[in-house]
Amino acid sequence: MRLGVIPESPIERLVARLNGAPQPLFETQIAFTLGRLVMVAAKIGVFEALASGPAPAAAVAERCGTEPEATGKLLFALAGAGYLRASGDAYELTPMSRKWLLQDSPDSLVDKLLFQLTEWEWVEHTEDYVRSGAPLEIHETIGTADWEIYQRGMRSIAGIAAAEVAARMPVPKDARDLLDIGGSHGYYSVELCRRHDELRAVVLDLPQAIEHAAPLLAAEGMGDRVVHRAGDALSDELGSDAYDAVLIGQLVHHFSEEENRELATRVARALRPGGVYAILDFFRSSEPRLAGQVPALFQFYFALTSRSGTWSPEEMASWQEQAGLRPRRPIRLRRGPGVGIQAATKTSG
Repeated sequence: MRLGVIPESPIERLVARLNGAPQPLFETQIAFTLGRLVMVAAKIGVFEALASGPAPAAAVAERCGTEPEATGKLLFALAGAGYLRASGDAYELTPMSRKWLLQDSPDSLVDKLLFQLTEWEWVEHTEDYVRSGAPLEIHETIGTADWEIYQRGMRSIAGIAAAEVAARMPVPKDARDLLDIGGSHGYYSVELCRRHDELRAVVLDLPQAIEHAAPLLAAEGMGDRVVHRAGDALSDELGSDAYDAVLIGQLVHHFSEEENRELATRVARALRPGGVYAILDFFRSSEPRLAGQVPALFQFYFALTSRSGTWSPEEMASWQEQAGLRPRRPIRLRRGPGVGIQAATKTSG
């Protein structure tokens, strides 16, 4: 999948084919304007205001505590972009908005959109990063208030593919113990434990992450089957022959090559014979032309925010192999564009 120019008429399709459409304008001003409007609409409660049915702009403004005329312009723009449907002077949710933009939807991305208001500020440092090479190191500088919305945002993203991850991640038969490194909200572990009756999980993450992720995990009602452990993936001792599976989800893109190799060595030691080390992350292609828009952009984003970037499945497999594990073929997720699982097994011999 990619963001781009989508013609809406035969003439526009012809213009696009002839390279006559000003694509850079669509992918900058149109994209950033739409992005900001959707995030703000989620923040002020526009989608929630329409959850019970169609309503005119004045009613939406009253429910949101906003100015009626300006609210009407916002609703008009959202309808033009396909986020709302207009009928006369009333607006209503589209199926897409009802699925993804209502807080009580099981697929809700509202918390991620709210977190993106913080990410918007981070991306403003793009020029500084390119000129200096100095990343933001967000995990060292993020404030207390942002830690909360960060965890809620990550939990909402996990809902997209967690069921597929649980179904496709290779878990040894009769596995009992799972270590989830950097799992914060614990939702991947929750889905894995729901799928494997005998499995219990420990979610290792930074203390400040756990402080704000603990209520999210508690809401899943898993009791002592999925528990938090405060620590640091880069320095904590993980034990020996302690786990049947280790999952590290959306974290290796924050670590350097050396850090990921050293972590793989500690994970290998922590696995029991036959155990599996699964890396869940964006897969970077070795060539830009094959990378795909989403993974390529996230490669830059993670470098900007935490000094590293995305890795190819071949690179991940090399860390695992050097640690004495046997890499498996990479698994590319269907519900996560550009995301996959690179797993490896600890042999019995």
